[in-house]
Amino acid sequence: MKIQCAEAIVEIKGDLVYKRRIQKRYRVKEIDERIRRERTKSEAKLISEARRKGVPTPIIFDINDYELVMEKIEGDLAREVIDESISKRIGEFVGILHKNGIIHSDLTTSNIIVNQDNHNHIYFIDFGLSFIESSTEARGVDVHVFFQSLCGTHESYEQLKESFIEGYKETFSGASQVLRRVKEIEQRGRYVARK
Repeated sequence: MKIQCAEAIVEIKGDLVYKRRIQKRYRVKEIDERIRRERTKSEAKLISEARRKGVPTPIIFDINDYELVMEKIEGDLAREVIDESISKRIGEFVGILHKNGIIHSDLTTSNIIVNQDNHNHIYFIDFGLSFIESSTEARGVDVHVFFQSLCGTHESYEQLKESFIEGYKETFSGASQVLRRVKEIEQRGRYVARK
């Protein structure tokens, strides 16, 4: 099975997932190669770092210039099965990421897998846009993106949001500051939409 993403082609073969960064023809060849190499290496590093800090991610088996080979995670996308208890756990893990300066940068319910056969075990995937930063703004944008993904796809948005916040505060001491920033980001969005 092949999935075409913006940055990569993801191919599932048996128990393995191959994620290959695709060439961007609008970029100069040498620059494109350098960017793809750097992003592949960076993604592998951040997936491994998140895992070391206690956030479940796929195990990486191999990495070459433009491709990662990872374990296939069984389960459903969080957007299909999320409830308050799952949202709270997601909040706890995002708190751990942020405490360690890891910004996921594409934190949606489509980039989290829930294995219901294994006590709703949660895995974070697709660190392709992730980076290291400790600013309140970057963390706020991360949480805002997650809330937006809830808002767009789930009826019990407010309850899921509150559960996430509860979990986030449990594992990250700077949570209140970030959540204040999230409100500011939401206000900015409303202001731009009204203009």
